Amino acid sequence: MTTKKLRTGGEVDAWCTKCRLDLTHRIIAMVGDVVKKVECKTCMSHHLYRQPKSEREKSAAARAAARSTGEPRAASASPRGGGAERLTAAQRAERDQTLAWERAIAGQPSGAFKPYRITLTFGEGELIHHSKFGDGVVAKVIDRGKIEILFKDGPRTMAHGQP
Repeated sequence: MTTKKLRTGGEVDAWCTKCRLDLTHRIIAMVGDVVKKVECKTCMSHHLYRQPKSEREKSAAARAAARSTGEPRAASASPRGGGAERLTAAQRAERDQTLAWERAIAGQPSGAFKPYRITLTFGEGELIHHSKFGDGVVAKVIDRGKIEILFKDGPRTMAHGQP
């Protein structure tokens, strides 16, 4: 498999922060061989280069496999090109949130999840299955009409106990 050398004005697949999809982008700024800024060819927005989601998932899976087998950790393939992986506060928060969700629902049988309905009343720690958001756990009861449910993609404030 051959790859073309990246250059300003060339094209690269990247995560579009506006379209929220992996799309073809035009490279508009580079530092050395590292892509810094791109323009989406679909919505024409300019933003910092972000690896396509599919590549991020592949590298995350490779890092997880390396950790589980005890292999030394490879240098990050981040667009910044630095050695060790550095997470932003938002990335750390997202990772912690996903881990909390995984710990809460780990090993639970599908029968343990109640179907979400706005008319039902839920308590903290109850397991919920929502038709759109999937499996979740009640993180906190905000008041008698609102709860915060932690789903895999993040917390959501939802109504409960409504007539």
